[in-house]
Amino acid sequence: MKNRMQEEFSGKDKHEPVRLNKFLAETGVCSRREADRLIESGKVTVDGQTAAMGLKVLPIQDIRVNGKRVSREEEMILLAVNKPVGIICTSEKKWGSNNIEDFLHYPKRIFSIGRLDKDSEGLLLMTNNGEILNKIMRAGNYHEKEYEVRVNRPVTDEFVRQMAKGVPILNTVTRPCKVEKIGEKQFRIILTQGLNRQIRRMCEALGYKVTRLVRVRIMNIRLGHLKAGTYRKLTDKEIEELYQMIQDSSNGPEYTSSI
Repeated sequence: MKNRMQEEFSGKDKHEPVRLNKFLAETGVCSRREADRLIESGKVTVDGQTAAMGLKVLPIQDIRVNGKRVSREEEMILLAVNKPVGIICTSEKKWGSNNIEDFLHYPKRIFSIGRLDKDSEGLLLMTNNGEILNKIMRAGNYHEKEYEVRVNRPVTDEFVRQMAKGVPILNTVTRPCKVEKIGEKQFRIILTQGLNRQIRRMCEALGYKVTRLVRVRIMNIRLGHLKAGTYRKLTDKEIEELYQMIQDSSNGPEYTSSI
């Protein structure tokens, strides 16, 4: 029995025009933002012609990226992955086996929902559904991501207070968040945004250095006991709960970078 998210994914009308960047996201080629880059660089063709930004297409047309024809999958893929340290969250082939997609060797084209930097580890969601990516990662939707962090010196009450209140980094002040001390040099933090290397930069601004950073939750999906370097399919219950949480979220391409 299909859940509602799967029904929406597989039930798209093949004769209904859709923006090219949205179509590419739906095929699992890339995110919508990355699709815009591909189109702008002339790497996308429609019926043999180089595509232009803003173009609307029919899914039955001959649409190619770097000469390879792409089409929508009938089945939505949604995986929980435990990313090890040293793996890059990118689809660029220049990283070889350090690329998360090549590292997993999943038989179908999928990409990560949000990023973790090379030195961080823990939960990634991977999918062939670009609309989910936008809804989960768009900062304006205030969806939670939870991390457990180890630093190089004792966590004080003042450190916890300042982290929770907001820290000046990257010409802004971070959004107020939940922070809890869980060990002498460890704390838990729940963010609703994801500025580039945000937690590391926040700690550095307060005189601390991160020695380990693990993402343990994205919204209702938890890392649990999933072993490093392995993945599992989300359960129907998890997908249904996720559907409920994102159905009213904006799916615009504004989302943030790696933690």
